[in-house]
Amino acid sequence: MDLTPAQLDRACGALLGSATGDALGAGYEFGSAPPGPEGPAMIGGGLGDFAPGEWTDDTTMAWCIADVAATGADLRTDEALTQIARRFRDWYETGPADIGNQTRNVLAAAGPSPTGAALLATAYDLHARTGHTAGNGSLMRTAAVALPYLDDAEAVVETAFKVSALTHYDRRAGEACALWSLAIRHAILDGEFDLRAGLDLLEAEAAEYWSERITEAETHPPTRFTPNGWVVAAFQAAWSAIVQTRVPEGADAPRHFGEAFGTAIAIGDDTDTVAAIAGALLGARWGASAVQADWREILHGYPGVTGERLVDLALLAVSADNPDVSQ
Repeated sequence: MDLTPAQLDRACGALLGSATGDALGAGYEFGSAPPGPEGPAMIGGGLGDFAPGEWTDDTTMAWCIADVAATGADLRTDEALTQIARRFRDWYETGPADIGNQTRNVLAAAGPSPTGAALLATAYDLHARTGHTAGNGSLMRTAAVALPYLDDAEAVVETAFKVSALTHYDRRAGEACALWSLAIRHAILDGEFDLRAGLDLLEAEAAEYWSERITEAETHPPTRFTPNGWVVAAFQAAWSAIVQTRVPEGADAPRHFGEAFGTAIAIGDDTDTVAAIAGALLGARWGASAVQADWREILHGYPGVTGERLVDLALLAVSADNPDVSQ
């Protein structure tokens, strides 16, 4: 698939946009600070005492996936899933300041150097014991999933389910990741928001369930969707923030990228995660070029890289689809 410059910009925007939302939301997580009258800023702080512009676990885990995708690996294979699992565990062993409870439990139980199969089995065991594995921790990291498969919607679905299940075995978590990844793919290719673009690729019951949840998000105020640690509420919060933030007219339309973050973070609760989820889709629609310069200049995080490295990884991830992309 030959991608236009605008499509490449939007592909890079998926990863960079998610990281931008994450770093913006970090300082306000669970009421750490109130957004100012000018809207959210990269103030740092929050639960992990982050530096201004530093991303949290949301982007770190997205980086783990993107770093493997950038090698040209098929993310659906056992080998690639093992590489993702080991990047997750390597990060876990650094003692991160901000990590979700469910992700922590799975990575701790899996032990050092887990295979993808071992991590999946650990996530399954947790689900079998508790029945509660539908947190927002796999949806927050899904920005890179669609990038290697822009020419294959069914591959996006398969990948989204497999990568989600490494830590979040619940079917709803996988469905949410599949729909969000398909919406990212659609935004990159067609330059528009359409969260219903993937409903026909889900089973009938799931398609009906998510269609109703999408309608709720579009017809209720964003503040309805809190608390949002559950994947469904986080999905709805992010979509509500996007669709209920006015898109300016004409050349000012890309301002929607930044303004929607204000809506997302004002919802409260898990602000970095909701903004990271929204940011992946916002970036896929408006492109990396929509990220304002002062945010982009200070964006950084684990494993000691800047936001520009995320742009590089996105270009490498789509290069399997597009042999004309320079590596």
